[in-house]
Amino acid sequence: MDRTVPKTGSEEIELYIRTYYSLLRSSDAIQLDALVETHMGMESSLHIGARDPQPDISALIYSSLRLPQCIVDVRLVVLGQTHDVYRQHGYPSIEKWQRVVAPGRRRHMVYDGAQTLAAYIASRSDIDDLIPILTAYQIEWNKLHYLLQPPPARSSLDVLIQGRSTDQEAFASLAHALSVAPQDLKRLQLAWGDSFLPTLQAIASRPKRFSLRLLAGSLSNYQRATSDWWRRVQRGAHHVRLDERPVYFVSSNPHAMVNLLTGFALRESPRLSEFVKSGASPELLREYQRLENPEAEQNFVYYALRRYIQTEGHSVAARKAEDEKACGITRIFPAQGFDIEAQVIELNRLRPDWLDPRLCQRLDVSALDESDAVIVNIDYPLGMAAYQVLSKIAEMVRSVCGVYVMGKAATLNGRIGDVTLPNVVHDEHSQNTYLFGNCFRAADLSPNLKMGSVLDNQKAVTARGTFLQNPRYMDVFYREGYTIIEMEAGPYLSAIYEMVRPQRHPVNEIVNLYIVPFDVGFIHYASDTPLSKGKNLGAGSLSYAGIEPTYAAAIAILRRIFESEISRLRKKVQYPV
Repeated sequence: MDRTVPKTGSEEIELYIRTYYSLLRSSDAIQLDALVETHMGMESSLHIGARDPQPDISALIYSSLRLPQCIVDVRLVVLGQTHDVYRQHGYPSIEKWQRVVAPGRRRHMVYDGAQTLAAYIASRSDIDDLIPILTAYQIEWNKLHYLLQPPPARSSLDVLIQGRSTDQEAFASLAHALSVAPQDLKRLQLAWGDSFLPTLQAIASRPKRFSLRLLAGSLSNYQRATSDWWRRVQRGAHHVRLDERPVYFVSSNPHAMVNLLTGFALRESPRLSEFVKSGASPELLREYQRLENPEAEQNFVYYALRRYIQTEGHSVAARKAEDEKACGITRIFPAQGFDIEAQVIELNRLRPDWLDPRLCQRLDVSALDESDAVIVNIDYPLGMAAYQVLSKIAEMVRSVCGVYVMGKAATLNGRIGDVTLPNVVHDEHSQNTYLFGNCFRAADLSPNLKMGSVLDNQKAVTARGTFLQNPRYMDVFYREGYTIIEMEAGPYLSAIYEMVRPQRHPVNEIVNLYIVPFDVGFIHYASDTPLSKGKNLGAGSLSYAGIEPTYAAAIAILRRIFESEISRLRKKVQYPV
């Protein structure tokens, strides 16, 4: 079987990666200025205007949403895996630093309140993700800094800062001075919110010159951080004894499966409906009014639940948490380097009368009362952290009955909101092409998907980072029929290989995984269409369009687990051990 791997299209990407890893060998901080040229030469699909003198607003928004707000004042970014690593390298009070978050990326980060940001990294994928984000942010900051120096630009900014932020003439004048369309500047304003004008003021006052320091990057450090994470999960679910239970492993998100299993939002739907119609959340009301038949939308209560809890406060959250405990769901929240929430779900404690009805159709879920199995659901990790987490779980639990992965991906042949199911994955980490039997088919999801399509029998590429792809890179894969670009499938499949073979996964081979003795299922919902020039996740929000594929995927995964466990229990009865 011939494979075409995009060596020509990725030479510039490989040069960029080699450059920053060689610089990071230094024991001292490096300057990101040294990476600007190779970053521009990569011609990333997420930063198509990197070389242009005009700002690339989409790239700026994308990077801004994946950095904390304090990044405006940060000069030094320090990368490490655990508190111990930071303490060993001269940061003794790291645990007292302020916890900060980024809207568009889960990563444990703390800020010293002055000029230093500490980012905890779970694998080398965090480096491949964070460095291009910081470099893109610095490039675009400095473009704006240069454009804000002439008096007309400063004058327009001053008018807006002096309390006349609704002055449309000044806003249009500022957009003109910055060489961007007014609607693009408006998108930046929406992304930055209340910090829009203070951030522009900071940009005008000084250029950005990030320094970066990697404290420890060895494989053993990452493995140690993974072990620390798993020990925390075991302690949090000590009453379950995970080492004695069969496990269905799921990588998804921390809300969809729990909402479907507890039915809390369904029981709360009268109050949720009143909340939505009250206009307490104008954005939520607009989404509701856009629906053709709101009352028929089974997932809207789940979409509204988060905003409802945020608005109504602790009492609703407490009732929801009590219902989760009542049906055997234990949440273990992250600490230190692994910003990955885990949920341990005991199948024999689920309440059939609480389940979303779509989970129970043609299934005798009462049979699960006899089950000793659990679901371990983790908030899907980034890149190689997926390999480390699944490898650790496979090592520490009694048996793995299935591996099910749901997450976002870019699509080259679909639309945002579509669902894609691969059975071939080319992994850029290992250079392997994995062939496997995806346990999901289009028919498993299409009954619960009205707005999008389900595309099965697809081919996926596991990229090393969101910025680490360019049009030539994508074109070679697209010519070979690869239509999905994502970040976790390859590492998960490498871990699965090591779960069923007596050796480490190979490199640069075609790997047949049809022999795996348990379920393997991958579901990706499209959140990005990179062949649409300049359109990326920084250019908009999935809003309610992202809820339907998420819940269609979660329903398919839970139904598959229920079916598999019921079948396993029947075999135990027929053939007692």
